[in-house]
Amino acid sequence: MAKRDYYEVLGVSKSASADDIKRAYRRMAMKYHPDKNPGDKEAETKFKECAEAYEVLSDPEKRRRYDQLGHDGLRGIGMRDFSRMNVEDIFSMFGFDDFFGDIFGTRSRRARRAGPTRGYDLETTVELTLNDIAKGAEKTIEFTRQDICPECTGSGCARGTTPGRCPSCNGSGQVARGGGFFQMVSACPQCRGTGQIITNPCKKCRGAGRVPKKRIVSVKIPSGVYEGQGIRVSSEGEPGRNGGPRGDLYCYVRIKPHEFLQRDGSNLISVVPLSFTQAALGTTIDVPSLNGTRLLKIPPGTQYGSIFRIKGQGLPNIRTGRTGDELVQIIVETPVKLNTKQEELLIEFAKTENKTVSPKSKSFFEKLKKYFGNNQ
Repeated sequence: MAKRDYYEVLGVSKSASADDIKRAYRRMAMKYHPDKNPGDKEAETKFKECAEAYEVLSDPEKRRRYDQLGHDGLRGIGMRDFSRMNVEDIFSMFGFDDFFGDIFGTRSRRARRAGPTRGYDLETTVELTLNDIAKGAEKTIEFTRQDICPECTGSGCARGTTPGRCPSCNGSGQVARGGGFFQMVSACPQCRGTGQIITNPCKKCRGAGRVPKKRIVSVKIPSGVYEGQGIRVSSEGEPGRNGGPRGDLYCYVRIKPHEFLQRDGSNLISVVPLSFTQAALGTTIDVPSLNGTRLLKIPPGTQYGSIFRIKGQGLPNIRTGRTGDELVQIIVETPVKLNTKQEELLIEFAKTENKTVSPKSKSFFEKLKKYFGNNQ
């Protein structure tokens, strides 16, 4: 399924400012928030679609690539796979967990993330030819992911320093609002529930604890894969928090168009032109296949649209391993330019059929005009 334009997803123009994009994301995220649409899978899908759009358009480099090259420009940069994320993880990713928590009362979910949490999954694409799909392949994938900062080992603090106690919550990670009988306790907005703040951030990662890092992996592609199918590469996603495991990398298949063949399940389809004399008299022709050309016998009297089957020349079924066939569809071409000799021969042939042909016969439009003129 083709991805929608990210500007369209957030309902903003391509000239929108960073603040416009942030406001638009908040508005759309509130509209499709799962707590506002309980049990609505379509709303949850749109919520995650908005998060994906915001991740790209809120990042100047990703936005520049997207503006220049569209979705293809984001290949190989380790895009997060939002479809596999929990909603609460999306809250914290952009620092909006407190914002949504005030509205939907969901900040308590933050508490479960105090322990080890799994890293985010990433996604990229891998382009395959039909020959790759027929035989299976091993592809080298290059992408960029957020990795643990080597300078501060992920702490976000400058070397030799440690985080300080958050002054807003006094290190508890929670703040109370309201008074009397009705009091709401929520995650501290300054330290985001950790109880600590970085007073002397690492210069390399600027306190994030993560830096972009290029990664090259080899991915084995099984034969028979389909367009859009994801190949999971375990533990090649982003690192977890607080000692949690890495996420995974999903390589989604994109099939490169073949010049002569089209895929239909496990079968391959080729369309081959014939002259009308070849179709009428029969012939033997070369037809394209994945392994060069193959001879195909055309019987006399072959009609336009006839289909011939070449057994075992398709693609393997990824589940059963059974190989499909190649289906050759015939189209009969009418000659556009005839020399004098060819015209004479065809006129003589038409006489044997008792058919009248131009220029001796009246045109269709002349006969049409005469018919309606006589019936008025």
